[in-house]
Amino acid sequence: MERRMAIKYLICDLASAAVAWALLFVFRKIALEGLPWSQLSTMFDDANFWWGIVVVPIGWVLLYFMQGTYRKVLRKSRLKEFQHTTIATFIGVLVIFFTLILDDEIRSYKHYYLSVLFLLAVHFAITYTLRVILTSSTVHKVHKRQIGFPTIMIGSGDKAYRTYLDLENQEVYSGNLFVGFVKEPGDKVDEKLKGVMADLGQLQDLKRLVEKHNVEEVIIAVEDRTKDHISQILRIVNGCGDLIIRITPDARDIIVGSVKINSIFHSPLITINNRLMEEWQYSVKRLFDIVCSLFAMILLSPVYLITAITIKATSKGPVFYAQERIGYLGKPFKMHKFRSMYVDAEQHGPALAHDGDPRITPFGRFMRKVRLDEIPQFYNVLKGTMSLVGPRPERQYYIDQIVARKPEYLLLQRVKPGITSWGQVKYGYAENVDEMLERSQYDLLYLENMSITTDIKILLYTVIIIIQGRGK
Repeated sequence: MERRMAIKYLICDLASAAVAWALLFVFRKIALEGLPWSQLSTMFDDANFWWGIVVVPIGWVLLYFMQGTYRKVLRKSRLKEFQHTTIATFIGVLVIFFTLILDDEIRSYKHYYLSVLFLLAVHFAITYTLRVILTSSTVHKVHKRQIGFPTIMIGSGDKAYRTYLDLENQEVYSGNLFVGFVKEPGDKVDEKLKGVMADLGQLQDLKRLVEKHNVEEVIIAVEDRTKDHISQILRIVNGCGDLIIRITPDARDIIVGSVKINSIFHSPLITINNRLMEEWQYSVKRLFDIVCSLFAMILLSPVYLITAITIKATSKGPVFYAQERIGYLGKPFKMHKFRSMYVDAEQHGPALAHDGDPRITPFGRFMRKVRLDEIPQFYNVLKGTMSLVGPRPERQYYIDQIVARKPEYLLLQRVKPGITSWGQVKYGYAENVDEMLERSQYDLLYLENMSITTDIKILLYTVIIIIQGRGK
């Protein structure tokens, strides 16, 4: 249903942008240029009119995608819709002004201002009206319990039961459709809670349960509210995907990070901000990944060819090496590299490379020094399984060992893995699990400072390391 609603928003946005552009043309022809109404049909002979009808709406939709307009459309609020539409309208109209309107021949600069103000008002009015109709329809269906969001309760005691009652009896229904609750080992189960929802098992099974029931939201209502306890639960929840996380308000003083209340009418649960960046930054980061990867693959095509020939000439075996790694939200993918080791280098099981490793070919040693073996991963970036900057992906074999000693390592799966990372820049290749743990400190620090600016800094330092040949 969410996809169908997103398509409706998309169609409405395309239509409103096209109508606003057509009305701008009418306004300029009639009000500013003095064209008689009887000759208005000549407007259809203007190529700019038709170009605008086709191209301008596409530009608007791209802007909305970057803003995150079509993400989680069933959870939109009319106030947020007003804010997002206002911001996007100002940005979009400014872009149209400087790219399409500014070069037009005019009688007076006053016509510029009138054109911009007219487009601002008309585009906003049409766009927001259509959006608020869709949003109001969805909100109405949620309040009437026609739409619900699969939810799991973490907690099995009296607190969990009272939280359930608060949500069910609130004046405005929030849409939580409980599939059941999970408990921790040794927790007592409130019989009243078992009477209203299913006992799904242990907290450690949460990831499997989220996938099985397509869960969108988790509510934490546990009896023990110590900082360490809540932090441990959050680590498990964060490893289960892109979930909305809410927690009872009396635990707010022990939560580190951004929190917010979504509605004054709903039960007073606090929402933990699980997004590491603003939505537009995710869009810019992805666009940056695509553009830079395409540019790099074209620019480095001679390097690809020379490297492939050298690998083939200096050792037996394939040019490329594909290995399964664990990526975003714990999903496995094939990571591609230039082969830097002899064939069957891991015939006795997984093993990390180290200084003087006899499995590495002479040319492979050079490639690893200047990161040349990594450049096929631009293909992974284009596919979307990796990013230019992000924590280095590891194999499940090593992740299991790391998590046993440092459970918060799973937080790194909240972002796409990268070709380079803060840990890679500061530490380089890890030769054992201890060094992986040490390197992960920098990657966890990256999560707390994730931004486009941070990515650019890491990329610049990576280039410096490659030029200087200081790769480990």
